[in-house]
Amino acid sequence: MDNGELVVETHGLTKRYGSGVLAVDRLDLVVRKSEVYGFLGPNGAGKTTTLRMLMGLIAPTAGAATVAGHPPGAPEGLARIGALVENPAFYPYLSGHDNLSVVARYAGVPNAHIDDALNEVGLLSRGHDRYGTYSLGMKQRLGVAAALIKEPELLILDEPTNGLDPQGMLEMRNLIKDLGRADRSVLLSSHLLNEVQQVCDRVGVIQSGRLIAQGSVDEVGGGVELLVRATPQDRADALLRERLPDAVRIQDGAFFLRVGSSRAAEISRLLVTSGCELTELRPSERSLEDVFLQLTGEESNP
Repeated sequence: MDNGELVVETHGLTKRYGSGVLAVDRLDLVVRKSEVYGFLGPNGAGKTTTLRMLMGLIAPTAGAATVAGHPPGAPEGLARIGALVENPAFYPYLSGHDNLSVVARYAGVPNAHIDDALNEVGLLSRGHDRYGTYSLGMKQRLGVAAALIKEPELLILDEPTNGLDPQGMLEMRNLIKDLGRADRSVLLSSHLLNEVQQVCDRVGVIQSGRLIAQGSVDEVGGGVELLVRATPQDRADALLRERLPDAVRIQDGAFFLRVGSSRAAEISRLLVTSGCELTELRPSERSLEDVFLQLTGEESNP
């Protein structure tokens, strides 16, 4: 792939605190132009530490990264990045518009960008209301607007739906879908499987500081499997594992086979001619949640 198509690229990125805590371990991450990339992992997996390194807020212990064409923290790169990391902080007695005026002044961008940013996040009509009157969802969207006023090439969002009610989460998801377009890329950190599966083009799964899977949602999710139910189960299990080593998993009393639907007739014939009673055989789309639990061994979050 042409490196000009990459907005973020890391090689062996590592962060160790003191002598004992390895927060990020040899991370190789790739974010492409014009995509929404989901950085998925349980709390404490190393997501926020990684984002802070990419923005130059903390220095890596080892490895290298290029962000928006420059090393992390370089002024030329930061001018092309907008970020919402952890909770946004604004003045409660200023309006949303006036808070963004403060941000614009420090960022060195014209006030003319403010209304465009408010409009993009759906807050233009509330822009002159005090920040202290905003709902939590509106506060989060104002944080996104602050990240947008530089008209960035890369938007970094760290857990943007944290603490939101279901309506606020829906509004934020819809906003993120709209943000990843044209020449803008979005790097979205999240521990919520449903969020990533709904809005992202590609995903990387991090666990204990290590990237354990990366690719399109379909690639990481494993695509379509064959679901098989057959009795006696122990005989079916032995037959399937002999024919398909490393491609069989059992869940809720059913076999899930990592093979294409074209092999359904072969599997049916194998079981029936060996004395098994086949009660169900159909394609089953494997969800990202299934893969996440298998890869990390973590409980998913609602």
